[in-house]
Amino acid sequence: MKYNYKTTGTCSNSIEFELTDNIIHNVKFNGGCNGNGKGVSALVENMPAEELVKRLKGIKCGFKDTSCPDQLATAVQMALESQK
Repeated sequence: MKYNYKTTGTCSNSIEFELTDNIIHNVKFNGGCNGNGKGVSALVENMPAEELVKRLKGIKCGFKDTSCPDQLATAVQMALESQK
């Protein structure tokens, strides 16, 4: 299933991703640091959703309370909960 999550507190303004059988695919950060977004996307491709949340939840960017990886973890966690 495809998801689009509107981020808060980050340079990126939204994140798109697919979740199939609890596996992450095709993550795309819209806005923000292009290289970092592509890097995170490549690293999490084919990763189990629960593992992604475990690894990325709580990462902060500078003095911000969140980051693009943290927002991705939040989005994936919400997607998992919506499937229950």
